Amino acid sequence: MAYSGGGDSTLLAKLAHDLLGEKALAVIADSPSLPRRELDEALALGRQFGFPVRVIKTAEMADANYLSNPANRCYFCKAELFEKLAEIARTEQWQTIIYGENASDAGDFRPGAQAAQEYRVRAPLKEAGLTKAAVRQLSTELGLPTADKPAMACLSSRIPYGEPVTAEALAMIEAAENFLRDAGFYDVRVRHHQNVARIEVGPTELPKLFDVKLREAVVQALQKIGYAYVTLDLQGYRRGSGNEVLPKRTDRPAIRRPA
Repeated sequence: MAYSGGGDSTLLAKLAHDLLGEKALAVIADSPSLPRRELDEALALGRQFGFPVRVIKTAEMADANYLSNPANRCYFCKAELFEKLAEIARTEQWQTIIYGENASDAGDFRPGAQAAQEYRVRAPLKEAGLTKAAVRQLSTELGLPTADKPAMACLSSRIPYGEPVTAEALAMIEAAENFLRDAGFYDVRVRHHQNVARIEVGPTELPKLFDVKLREAVVQALQKIGYAYVTLDLQGYRRGSGNEVLPKRTDRPAIRRPA
C-alpha cells in the first residue's frame, strides 16, 4: 500500500496489518517534496503499531512534466509512485496495490486518482464509503494518534501552478512550515510565491499572528530562510486553496499523460 503517515493511509496500514499480518506491506515514497518530520513520524507509527514500512526513492524531480508544475502535477507524482509500487508487486508477487483515498475526496480536483485508475490501484476506504469524518472516528477507536492530524499534502502543492518546482523552493517551504509548527500552529501552509511567503493558518489561529512579538519572530525567521516578503492570508487555511485559480471543475480539460 502507498503509505504517507497521514490519517487515511495510517488507518489503512493498521487495518491491513491487523487483518493480513505479513501479507501486507506499507511503502512510503521519499523525495524532496516529503518533509523530513513527516517521514520520521510515519516510520515511528510503523514501529509503534507493528506494521512494516519500506522506504523507496521516487524520481518525480527528474520528470520535466512534474517540474513545470501544471494543474495536473499530482498525476505525474502518483504515476511515478504507482509505477514503483507496480514493479515491487511484479517482482515480489503482491496481489493488490492500494492507497488511502477516502469517500470525501471524490468531489475534489485530484489528478492522482486518474493515475490510480490507470495502474489499477484500489482505494478501500473510498470503496467502503468511508468519509474523512468516519476515518477520524475509526482512528480514534483504534487509538491512532493520526485521528486528529491535519491534512498534509506534499510540499510541491504550496507552489502556484505554472511556477517551477525546485529543490530550493521545497526546502524553503519546509523550513518555514517547521518554524510555524514549532511555534504552536496546527493547520499550516506556507504558499511559495517566488520571494513572497503567503502564510495560511487555521481561521481560529489567525489572532495568534497579531501578537507583535510572535509576528516579528515569524517575519525574521522566514526572511532568514530566504523570503523577501512575508504575508498573511486573511482567509486562513482552507483545503485546496491552490486550486482556486483553476476554472470550474466542469470546464477543466481532460488530463492526458504525454507519450
